[in-house]
Amino acid sequence: MTTACLMTTYQPLALSFTHGLGTRLWDQQGREYLDAVAGVAVTNVGHSHPRLVKAISEQAGLLLHTSNLYGIDWQQRLAQRLARLSGLDQAFFNNSGAEANETALKLARLHGWKKGIEQPLVVVMENAFHGRTLGTMAASDGPSVRLGFQRLPGDFIKVGFGDLTALEAVTREFGPSIVAVLLEPIQGESGVQVAAPGYLKALRAHCSQHGWLLMLDEIQTGIGRTGTWFAFQQEGIVPDVMTLAKGLGNGIPIGACLARAPVAKLFTPGSHGSTFGGNPLACRVGCTVLDIIEEQGLLENAARQGERLLARLRVELSEHPQVLTIRGRGLMIGIELATPQRDLAERAAREQGLLLNVTRGKVIRLLPPLTLGSNEVEMIVRGIARLL
Repeated sequence: MTTACLMTTYQPLALSFTHGLGTRLWDQQGREYLDAVAGVAVTNVGHSHPRLVKAISEQAGLLLHTSNLYGIDWQQRLAQRLARLSGLDQAFFNNSGAEANETALKLARLHGWKKGIEQPLVVVMENAFHGRTLGTMAASDGPSVRLGFQRLPGDFIKVGFGDLTALEAVTREFGPSIVAVLLEPIQGESGVQVAAPGYLKALRAHCSQHGWLLMLDEIQTGIGRTGTWFAFQQEGIVPDVMTLAKGLGNGIPIGACLARAPVAKLFTPGSHGSTFGGNPLACRVGCTVLDIIEEQGLLENAARQGERLLARLRVELSEHPQVLTIRGRGLMIGIELATPQRDLAERAAREQGLLLNVTRGKVIRLLPPLTLGSNEVEMIVRGIARLL
């Protein structure tokens, strides 16, 4: 496998796959792997799902693109489905998660403009990750992501994730200029950081009190990853804005920004747009993904198998000197290690036939398809135990 003509933005393993089915992938030598990464929380319903294969094939033979100069039936259908599931009102479709977050940030700016705030501020979280466009990098944290790209656009205030005291402090100092809070319900790239129960509910109340938008980046947590359609539903709240991508397309590029009606109406014709966003193929795939999750009971399976995987990992690794903590929700789990293990993903693939991800150098991140079964839970537990 040669990468000579590719820009050096990635450091891929010396591993390439020819095909997949369900939770499994096969490499060019025919070796089988258990996929506990799912394309970084993308292939939620598994590889090569027959319903998706059929939908993609049919739609490719009918219509791929007309642009948003015309109505797109599948776009309307997907927007209605997502609005019904989330409790939000309207959707804008993008091609990626970063674009969805850019859409949310534009809504925040318009919210401030409508209120007469000349320099609106958005509160974001330390160790957050929202994308790699200049705007979403500015809202993210971590020197490796931002190195070489200063000065970044946008005005953001960073507070500790889960720290309500810090939020109160910035409210006292900058309150009149703040227009929104943007955060991941569970921080993914920073190592599956889970806030204490009640945190999102407290944020909802705080934003409502001060007239700010609560904007949730559910790009990684959404579409059933945590055992409910969206992670915010586990706290009984509804945000003002939510962004989605990853699992919504199961590998077909799509992003979405949903908002309550008063916020969505801040956009007017010409104030935002996308050439490819919401095309018939991507939106038909999105609808089919939702169908599969509902019909196969994958929300319940993600919650059940996630609990089993967490419990089994804690039993098997509780006494291991390298393991500091094991945390997560649904099928989004992080195992934090005492020291960096940068070759662990390569060793897992080579020695155990197990695909996993190591983020922040020392957190094993598990994001298997929502179709994961009990036997595969045991395979993951055994594989990690042997590696460590």
